[in-house]
Amino acid sequence: MQFAVRVSAYQNNTMLNICDSKLLGKKLTQDKLSMHISESYYGEKLVEKEEAKLLLKNSSVINMVGKEIICLSTELGIASENGIKTISGIPFLIVFKT
Repeated sequence: MQFAVRVSAYQNNTMLNICDSKLLGKKLTQDKLSMHISESYYGEKLVEKEEAKLLLKNSSVINMVGKEIICLSTELGIASENGIKTISGIPFLIVFKT
């Protein structure tokens, strides 16, 4: 299983944009919501599950899209089911660690 990631610094924090790799390049639309899962935002490189775990654990701000990555972050105790939203059946979540 692979994930598309982009890591950047944001206000003295590590920001992680991560998605299921199969979603890269897709545009999701539902009612008035629209989300483009672009390579420029998510696609710096592809990583395997173990590297994704490390990135999730070590990032302060995480923007994630996709069933696989959200399931993984829930297993690690990073994500909460309560915060997950969906668009066109695809889950997305933003986590701010304090």
